[in-house]
Amino acid sequence: MFTYPTKIALIAALGGFLFGFETAVISGAESTIQQFWSLDAFWLGFTVAASLIGTVLGSLIIGTPAQLYGRKKMLIIIGLLYLFSAIGCALVSQWLLFVIFRFLGGIAVGASSVVGPMYIAEISPARNRGRLAGMFQLNIVGGILIAYLTNYIISGIGGDESWRYMLGIMAVPAILFFALLQLIPESPRWLAINGKDKEAAAIFLRLGEQRAIELIKEEHTLASSGIKENLFNGKYNKPIFYAILLAMFNQLSGINAILYYAPRIFAMAGFDRADAFQQSVYIGLANFIFTAFAMTVIDKFGRKLLLLIGAAGMVFFLLLTAMSFNNPAMADKNVIYYLIGFVAFFSFSQGAVIWVFISEIFPNSVRSQGGSLGSFTHWIMAAIISWVFPIVVEGSEMGGFYSFIFYAAMMFLAFLFIWKFIPETKGKSLEEIQKGLGIE
Repeated sequence: MFTYPTKIALIAALGGFLFGFETAVISGAESTIQQFWSLDAFWLGFTVAASLIGTVLGSLIIGTPAQLYGRKKMLIIIGLLYLFSAIGCALVSQWLLFVIFRFLGGIAVGASSVVGPMYIAEISPARNRGRLAGMFQLNIVGGILIAYLTNYIISGIGGDESWRYMLGIMAVPAILFFALLQLIPESPRWLAINGKDKEAAAIFLRLGEQRAIELIKEEHTLASSGIKENLFNGKYNKPIFYAILLAMFNQLSGINAILYYAPRIFAMAGFDRADAFQQSVYIGLANFIFTAFAMTVIDKFGRKLLLLIGAAGMVFFLLLTAMSFNNPAMADKNVIYYLIGFVAFFSFSQGAVIWVFISEIFPNSVRSQGGSLGSFTHWIMAAIISWVFPIVVEGSEMGGFYSFIFYAAMMFLAFLFIWKFIPETKGKSLEEIQKGLGIE
């Protein structure tokens, strides 16, 4: 039987499913879109990255309205943006309109990556917050898997217009997300810092937090400077440093280049079109399985250990992938195993931890600003990586090798950063984490 916190975390986490679906679905359409609008490598990269440019804006602007108007209202608006994007992308025939609707979907993704984990962290008891907050990431990879699966199915039956069905089908979960959001409460911690103590106490008690009054007092103390407190006032340098570097390394792994261009990468390795779509499903399945596994151990082994194991594994498999593209004249179909290995270690570590960790390390008075900063950094790096990838691989026979050797080097640096700097947050209340970081 699901507990009340689990039920509402699952509903909020559906925004992560749409996040993942919107992120990965373009992989099945990008080659057809390139031909449909006669795009060169630069403009293909821009078309794919248009969504990511939207995520940068969405993550940047959502913090203030989430702090002023509440987490729930912003989630509802995000659901509507996902719906408009899906319908628009499926129906348009002009390239510019397509880019605009992709951009709107990206705004939803960026905003969702801030508000979803923030909301779940704020309604979750400390003892299982890692698992509940991790539901958002599990839904992301579930969305990626379903996107790859529907791309594979639709590619064989939709003909030249199959890309429209691939992109339009997202309207179904978007409608479901919007409807279910009507059933969840507002974040009790947001209510507390906005003077709505009676409502906050009722929700805390329903969530199983018997220390409701004490938690509200702690929130008042931590947010004593009010909702206008500046993130960059010097008090939060440590969590800012952790959030920015972890978000950068998340994308410098090359994960979004792989997710966005999976069929193209497999075609480079010698697979035909149908097989390339099928291999993408295996990538999505590995992503889902190992994220689910991480969710079962994140509150037992902690965030830092998962990150260290993942960084080491990613270095190994990225080096193998790079070597498979070292001789462009010889196809190496073992790349499927190398990429599955990479995705497994990424999902087990960076993928499972990033949104949990960033949502934990900032106090409530600036959590929306801190979440926005981490998400903004993540998505600006994602846009750069995804825009540059087709330019690099089409601009040189050794483009695949250069790309993956770079990603491997970045993961080696990530290992050193995690080992030296990242603190452990498992089993601590949000208030205890801030005190441990020297934020009083």
